[in-house]
Amino acid sequence: MTTTSTHDVKTLDARYVLQTYRRQPIVLERGSGMRLYDDAGREYLDFLSGIGVASLGHAHPGLAKAIAEQATTLLHTSNLYFHPLQGDLAARLSKLTGLDRVFFCNSGTEANEACLKFARRFWHTAGKTARTKFVAFTHSFHGRTMGALSVTWDEHYRGPFQPLVPGVSFADPGDPASLDALVDDTTAAIIVEPIQGEGGVRPITEAMADAIRKACERSGALLIADEVQSGSWRTGTFLYSEQLGLKPDLVALGKALGAGVPVGAAMISGRVAEAISFGDHGTTYGGNLLACRAATVFLDALDGGLSQSVARVGRYLQSALRTLAAKHPARVRDVRGAGVIAGLDLTADATPVVAAALERGLLINRTSTTVIRLLPPYIVSEQDIDAAMPILDAALAQ
Repeated sequence: MTTTSTHDVKTLDARYVLQTYRRQPIVLERGSGMRLYDDAGREYLDFLSGIGVASLGHAHPGLAKAIAEQATTLLHTSNLYFHPLQGDLAARLSKLTGLDRVFFCNSGTEANEACLKFARRFWHTAGKTARTKFVAFTHSFHGRTMGALSVTWDEHYRGPFQPLVPGVSFADPGDPASLDALVDDTTAAIIVEPIQGEGGVRPITEAMADAIRKACERSGALLIADEVQSGSWRTGTFLYSEQLGLKPDLVALGKALGAGVPVGAAMISGRVAEAISFGDHGTTYGGNLLACRAATVFLDALDGGLSQSVARVGRYLQSALRTLAAKHPARVRDVRGAGVIAGLDLTADATPVVAAALERGLLINRTSTTVIRLLPPYIVSEQDIDAAMPILDAALAQ
């Protein structure tokens, strides 16, 4: 347990940490299940899970035991050598996604970056070197590295870092015709979040999913599904693409997959994988023993019944939010999401509501200016939702 005071924590941060984060004014020190505790011992009900990462909650006994065991055995060897965990985890992910190969990395952004590179490599191998363009969507967010940022829509993220990777255009997710107009025989891939997370918890419609399928069939363009936030069982199926009838060639995974340990995975179809050669991509840390062990614990928990719980509780959460929205028709414009990812789109900036919830002991966050986003751990129960709704009700009223 740290002995650093709250004042010292904030002073050291202000002095030495690069100021890229606008933090909430609390210092979190420990957690247990659905609860977090600050340095004053105050309890918070966590409906954000570290932005969708702490999928098994906090201080999960099985995860803690596995991490400790792995730390006393072997943490890292690099990808110059085999180790006993990576192949088994890859096989499980292949079965869950229907895709043949896995490239392990350390985050969702890295997984998206890999997918973009592999799409380009596929066409280069095929001798169609003019197929270099990408079509993404307005409100998209795929990460902050230069490639992932290039297919991210918001000018707030893009502007200071121009010029980005060229050849990217953005379709309107509400207008299938706009996608059809952009996809042609120079398009390497369409990249889509089946549920746009940072962009305001916006599920892709069935009409747009149908347009994506038809555009890929017509043009031959690959499909990349960014399931970093919507995947890994968060919506009640392993991939939300399944619910839309989409069959991507590449899928980016991250966040919940490691239950708190940094894990990313790019899933790749057999035909794309055949175009990849030794040395085309790499990572020092990706797929190390600690990350693979954590992801295995996560998958074991889902196989042990947690996936059914997520589906059931997710329906309860969505229903509870619609009931809450009906109480505040002047404040809540829309309720969106699936499973245990949800967004309340407000009629004004959501910042005061987030602050009011924090004061009352509930952790949520604001995205896309007006949207309250909820990403609770998968262990969330109906009772936890019943405890959160009055707090959110009071915050909306305030």
